[in-house]
Amino acid sequence: MQKNHASGGQLLNFNREVQHPSQLGQLCGSDRLFRDRYAIHRLLGRGGFGVTFLAQDITQPESPYCVIKQLFPKTTDESALKRARKCFAREAKTLHQLGNHSQIPALFDYFEAEGEFYLVQEYVEGITLTKEVRRYGTFSETKVKLFLSEVLPLLQFIHYQGVIHRDIKPPNILRRQSDRKLVLIDFGAVKEKLAETTAALDQQTTTTSTNFVGTLGFAPPEQLSLRPVYGSDLYALGITCIYLLTGRTPLQLQTDPETGEICWRHFVQVGDYLAEIIDKLIKPSTRERYRSAKEALHTLDLEGHIDSLANCMMTKPLSGKEFRPPVEEPGQYLPPAVRTAIAIRNRLARMKQNRPSW
Repeated sequence: MQKNHASGGQLLNFNREVQHPSQLGQLCGSDRLFRDRYAIHRLLGRGGFGVTFLAQDITQPESPYCVIKQLFPKTTDESALKRARKCFAREAKTLHQLGNHSQIPALFDYFEAEGEFYLVQEYVEGITLTKEVRRYGTFSETKVKLFLSEVLPLLQFIHYQGVIHRDIKPPNILRRQSDRKLVLIDFGAVKEKLAETTAALDQQTTTTSTNFVGTLGFAPPEQLSLRPVYGSDLYALGITCIYLLTGRTPLQLQTDPETGEICWRHFVQVGDYLAEIIDKLIKPSTRERYRSAKEALHTLDLEGHIDSLANCMMTKPLSGKEFRPPVEEPGQYLPPAVRTAIAIRNRLARMKQNRPSW
């Protein structure tokens, strides 16, 4: 019996090592401190590039909670590690600048220990949008519009700093408990830069798939090809809207075999205006998406002014010549005001066609 008990203890220790193979994992739940400062409480998440733990900084007044992210450079090459250190410091400074925004966790500290990199960030108490949908159900059309009106300015701020998030999805958007505002977490920029740096010099890393940062289904085609752009975040935001409206993950959705576009409208009834915004966000081609978060936000804000704008638009020609409104041709540049006017005119025409005849 004693032998069996010992075997059970060995199995338990083995499971713990599998779940927490890192130094932080070994300290998790113990009385020992990390760097004589942080008490490690529990595992928050694990990915291909590292692990995240909930901790407390006991050196600060009231021992505030924080999040420690441990990143694993996939290399043992010394020259690659040297470049990774410089890259890590540079990207960490960028995260520090982003943390000046009230809806992005602040970066408290960053450092290297035993060839691994650590970020210490603000702990935001709240629930992810994934948990919110599971707990309270899918979002209404109005709630999704409010979601877009809050997240698009946040993306505008991030992109203005020259940063692509790379992993926009419901689990990475928290609703903060204190004020119910949305907070964007888990930036993929640092992880991708580390992967690119180490893979460039590490001969053991030969597959490009290890460099991909993002989530399948939320990442657009160009990101899967390791060429993310600002519009990649807009695509992921559109997919997130579909999840919020339908409760369906992107892998549960079908695509049109001819256009490659995602088929989602039959799962939920929403107005044409919002549906068209989402459709443009998730266009497979970057050229067909919104050019920026600012442009998408501008289109969203115009909805309440469509009727007044339509009344101000010219309906009769000033001369005897037939008036031909501009038409947006593929690849042709039109100013935002002209594109908006065309979109409003087309929308009014569809509404007129769909109006029932009594």
